[in-house]
Amino acid sequence: MSSQPSDPLAAVDALLAAVEAGHLLPAPAERVRLREAAGLTQAAVAQALGVRIPSIQAWEEGRAEPKPERLQAYRRLLEGLAQRYPAPARPHPLPPTPDATAPLALTGPATARPVRPTAAARRPVREHGAAHVAAAPYRHGPLAVLDGDGSAYAVGGVVLDCPATTITELVEWTLKESGLGAERLNRNGKDSDPLIVLTASAAVKLGLPERLEGREERRSLRLADDHPVVKQIGKAKWQLTQRGFGPWARIYRKAEGGARQCVQLAVLSWDALDTRSWPGVAELAPADIARVLGVYAQRVITPRGSTAVSGLELMTALRPPTRAVQENGTWVSGHNPGSLGSDPMDPAPPEAIAEHPVVVRSGWSGGFLNEEAYQWVRDPALLSDEECLLPYAVGLDLNTAFLAAAARLVVGLSAPDHFHRPVFNKKIPGSWLADLSRIELDPRLPSPFTPDGTRPTGPAWYQTHTLAYAQELGHDVHPIEAYLRRETGAYLDPWHDRLKTAYLDTLADLGVTADLTDAGFLAAMEHHKQTDPAMAAALAAIKATVKGGIGKLRERPQGRTYRDGDTWPAMQRPTWRPDIRAAVISKARVNMHRKLTNMVKLTGLFPLAVLSDCVVYPSPGASPLDFLPYEASGKPLMGGFRLGPTPGLAKLEGAQEMSWAVDLMEKGLNPARHIKGGDAVLDDGE
Repeated sequence: MSSQPSDPLAAVDALLAAVEAGHLLPAPAERVRLREAAGLTQAAVAQALGVRIPSIQAWEEGRAEPKPERLQAYRRLLEGLAQRYPAPARPHPLPPTPDATAPLALTGPATARPVRPTAAARRPVREHGAAHVAAAPYRHGPLAVLDGDGSAYAVGGVVLDCPATTITELVEWTLKESGLGAERLNRNGKDSDPLIVLTASAAVKLGLPERLEGREERRSLRLADDHPVVKQIGKAKWQLTQRGFGPWARIYRKAEGGARQCVQLAVLSWDALDTRSWPGVAELAPADIARVLGVYAQRVITPRGSTAVSGLELMTALRPPTRAVQENGTWVSGHNPGSLGSDPMDPAPPEAIAEHPVVVRSGWSGGFLNEEAYQWVRDPALLSDEECLLPYAVGLDLNTAFLAAAARLVVGLSAPDHFHRPVFNKKIPGSWLADLSRIELDPRLPSPFTPDGTRPTGPAWYQTHTLAYAQELGHDVHPIEAYLRRETGAYLDPWHDRLKTAYLDTLADLGVTADLTDAGFLAAMEHHKQTDPAMAAALAAIKATVKGGIGKLRERPQGRTYRDGDTWPAMQRPTWRPDIRAAVISKARVNMHRKLTNMVKLTGLFPLAVLSDCVVYPSPGASPLDFLPYEASGKPLMGGFRLGPTPGLAKLEGAQEMSWAVDLMEKGLNPARHIKGGDAVLDDGE
């Protein structure tokens, strides 16, 4: 059936009238540019316009246009943004690059071996690489795993021939011939440097020790400055970062003509892939390592170090500190709204740690924020006979609780200002000194105001969410003083959105989807790691990225030579923001307490113990289905713990006999720490 207009002339006249009246919207790509330039998320725009996020996505992709009742408001928004963020001039168009959002072709099961192209097919990569890179700079994906025979395993089953026999030759080949790298995650950011992962045999072939040996090397986790490879790099006019040549090494030259010259190396036999974050990955075949890291690179970011480092780097990649701005007719680098900026910022004294120069110089003795995750065990004397007679203790674990807490979290973007006797405002992020010790709560629940769940004993510093929750519980809040920030924003929104999508997509690859029944979800979670161990390792890395990235916001000084009051490398970056870390943890702890309280209202059940995002309940059966609240129709009741894959929902952590849990509690141990394993009684890891 034809889709042609019945009256083309009338349609053209209507189109011309719309142009003349200024009713047409900018092109879809420009809509995206304007929103991102302002640091706005699709969720923020959707909320302002009263529509759902998929509508904004459709408008920005050109698949749909706003209906008349939303058209004028959306056009007004875009026009206002266009005045603030005019399109930068582009005198030299960039070469086309692959769509960064397009899914990478991945190999099949973890045991599948890639198909090596014929010599004729591979020859252009080796002999005419420069010309091909100019046309498609990242045609082979973000990374490759190099084996000792010169085979470089990239994503999608591609195997490249790498003729390099030295580290400097490898760097040159990677930049000029490999076609490796990844497009920037934000138009104001930088493309990701290519990553080459070295197997043990490749490391030895290139002149590196299979393992770091010697007391000095083990302590510093890097090659000595007089090592031949380090000398070779300097002689070839390449540079190493201050970290030197360690498990993750960055080799670079200063950018020429705006083009970065940098390669990231990861040495597997030097424990570049921590087994806690990348379980079993280092032992996989090179092609399978490339598959796992490729999934992570596509869905999160090209690894740049530990998952904690990558989590922090992802924040900056999604919210670059600078953007191009016009000044006196010239394009210069300026502050990117919504970012943390390019310069480090001193925290308020109560937000810092005792070693920080701000604390040492000022002689601060007024206490510190203690916004940490729960580590609480109920007093065994408060257990009822009915609870003790229940046969099981069942642990629930909240999926990526810190990630859920980061959603739509407003944090401070500017320096803190000091206030005395301020009126509390739950919309202002900051640190408040207040006395919550008079608030009495049921002792069978942890206090929401302290990490150990005990009642506060006097005035203490709290993050905004903690005081807001005290108000929510019906208590007056009268701060004594506060350090507040005037400029605010949902800095972590893009980080949350990307990691949430990565987490859910990877779970779906393992057969765990949102459309499962609760019983089906529990069954899928029980076997998901065996479905595809390589993909399960990618899931573990994504979860570690969340926790590690939040932890890095307050990285402490390291090394035996450190003295209190000295600066340390981590605090000299804009992302050293202990106040943002405190905001995430405060919100996560409040979310947990709210669910605990609602569970009492819905079921009458009180928890036995809580450890961060894990809670243990007494239960008549070994499954969460035996005690979670449901309607008569089988639909989960809102407010308490609910099962499901989405961040913030719960999964089964483990089940043990109730007598086992009571025994641990009487010994002062936390059942939530040990609920997974039967030998956990032997582990006093508290």
